Amino acid sequence: MSSVSVVLIAGGVPASAGAFAAPSAAASLHVAAIPAAPAVDWVETTDPPSGITAELPGKATVRKATVSIEGKEVDARVYIVETPDGAVGFAVHDMPGDQYPLEDNLRRVRESYMQNTAEPLTSSNVHKVTFDGRPALDARLTSETEDETLTGFIRLIADDKHLVQALVLGPEAKEKALKAMHERLLAGLRIP
Repeated sequence: MSSVSVVLIAGGVPASAGAFAAPSAAASLHVAAIPAAPAVDWVETTDPPSGITAELPGKATVRKATVSIEGKEVDARVYIVETPDGAVGFAVHDMPGDQYPLEDNLRRVRESYMQNTAEPLTSSNVHKVTFDGRPALDARLTSETEDETLTGFIRLIADDKHLVQALVLGPEAKEKALKAMHERLLAGLRIP
C-alpha cells in the first residue's frame, strides 16, 4: 500500500515534505502476498473538506499530507483500500486542478513514485478525457522490478478547487480485475 500512497499523494513533487518516510523497494506494494479475503461491499467514502465522494471496496485507510507543488504548499488527503487483486484509492489535493497541466501532474506522480520507492514507474496510453465536464487525463501505469511487475490505471481530474486522482495498482497478472476496479471507482466518484 505504500506505493499507492506515494502515487496518490504525488500530485506534487516527492513526498519529502515530511509527510511520509520513503519506503524501500522491499516495502513497496506486494499485493500478491495478501491473503484471499471474502468479497467486500463497495462503500461510499467522503473527503469531508471537499465533499468529494467515491465508492471503495471496503473501509479506507486515510493519510494526510502537505506536499510542495511548484513551490506552493498543498494539503492532500488519500483514501486507500487493499484488496486481494491490488490497491484502489483516490486523493484530493486542495488546489485548482487546472492550475498546472494534467500532463505535468502525471509527470510529478511518476517522479515522486520513483524517488520514494527506488522503482521505475512508466505511463502509457495517456489520453485526455472529460469527467462530468471537467478536463481529465487517463493513463496506464507500469512498474517493473526484478521480483514483479505492477500495473494499474490512473485518472487525474482538474476541478476549480481541487486536483483529484483515482488509481488502482497491483500485480500485472491481475490486470483484468484491476481494470474492472478502476472502472467501478470512476463510476462511483462524485465531485460537487
